[in-house]
Amino acid sequence: MKMFAVSDDAEVLTGLRLSGIAGKLAVNKKEAEACVEAAKADPDLAVLLITENCAAFIPETVKEMKLASTIPLLVIIPGPDGSKREKDSITGLIRDAIGVKI
Repeated sequence: MKMFAVSDDAEVLTGLRLSGIAGKLAVNKKEAEACVEAAKADPDLAVLLITENCAAFIPETVKEMKLASTIPLLVIIPGPDGSKREKDSITGLIRDAIGVKI
């Protein structure tokens, strides 16, 4: 099993590559969608890392993968500017997944 990264920032990819994680640069919606679809088609891929800015290009695909997909596991990571995640992002995800507000 392997990991793969999709990022809109070359520095993030360089850092991940130094740690042994392959990846691709995606600076627009079309590139991000193509990278994620290729990653989903790889049967050996266990974890897909995607930066927050890159995930913002394809919110519908990210939401679908978080709610329905088990492999590859999608992990959204902050970019070099830090996290832009809203305060209750986990609570919102649970609410979307099970339909109950907690």
